Amino acid sequence: MSTDPKPINRRAGHRPEWLKVRVPGDFDRLPVTRLMNDLALNTVCQEARCPNIFECWSAGTATFMILGDICTRRCTFCAVEGATPLPLDGDEPRRVGEAAARMGLRHVVVTTVTRDDLADGGASHFVAVIESLREKVPRARVEVLTSDFSGNLGAVETVVAAGPDVFNHNVETVPRLYPGVRPEADYARSLGVLARAREAAPEMPTKSGLMVGLGETFDEVVAVLHDLRRVGVDIVTLGQYLRPSAAHLPVQRFVEPGEFDRYSGVAEKLGFSGVASAPFVRSSYHAADVAEDARGG
Repeated sequence: MSTDPKPINRRAGHRPEWLKVRVPGDFDRLPVTRLMNDLALNTVCQEARCPNIFECWSAGTATFMILGDICTRRCTFCAVEGATPLPLDGDEPRRVGEAAARMGLRHVVVTTVTRDDLADGGASHFVAVIESLREKVPRARVEVLTSDFSGNLGAVETVVAAGPDVFNHNVETVPRLYPGVRPEADYARSLGVLARAREAAPEMPTKSGLMVGLGETFDEVVAVLHDLRRVGVDIVTLGQYLRPSAAHLPVQRFVEPGEFDRYSGVAEKLGFSGVASAPFVRSSYHAADVAEDARGG
């Protein structure tokens, strides 16, 4: 018998109360805003139009986005611009380290655009950023959220060898929806990236996440959770997809908070050591707390 709940037909633009964000102040006045502007750094908070940006930046946290702000892919859910990227900024690793030090971060999340134009997908640049963070904030944990490196598993090993504390790669959605959501990605390839990271550093937590509300069924999400555990993923995040603009994929349904609780229950039974499942959860949201829970406090 299917466990799939009946869909809720609340289209984008008619959000339920649990998905309404009230901004309590002036975003441009936040110290983190000024710091990112001063150091000419990109954050996924801004580029992906994250709904949690005011909460996180008010608390002095941010997720750095390296390798520029232009992606070589054009995923239909993502607000990051897809076009021909600029050359690598060799000074970016130093500035990321400086920003983390000035913010006093104890858990640093570093993500990226996809750079299919680079032979190693930007893996060596990730290494330079990790090394800068180790120098500038030696007591901080470093979590990386990588692309699939176009299936280059040697690039995965390069990043893992640099010693991040958490390796994250998001599968984003269920395999049936990949052609419409991630047309240039491949579900099996993403699982392969996570599997190789686990093999290369068995003691390092691996992490993945996906969005719901794109037309997937409950059972399909559960199947993805099974796949992630099969390749050794320790930490999983699930959140509601929110349409960045009218040019992006429409929301098929707004998922009730109770359904997120059900996903969390399934994930815990499968043995994930860290689970974050709620409407506003994003991959890096409260990343330090989720990683700490995964370690047992």
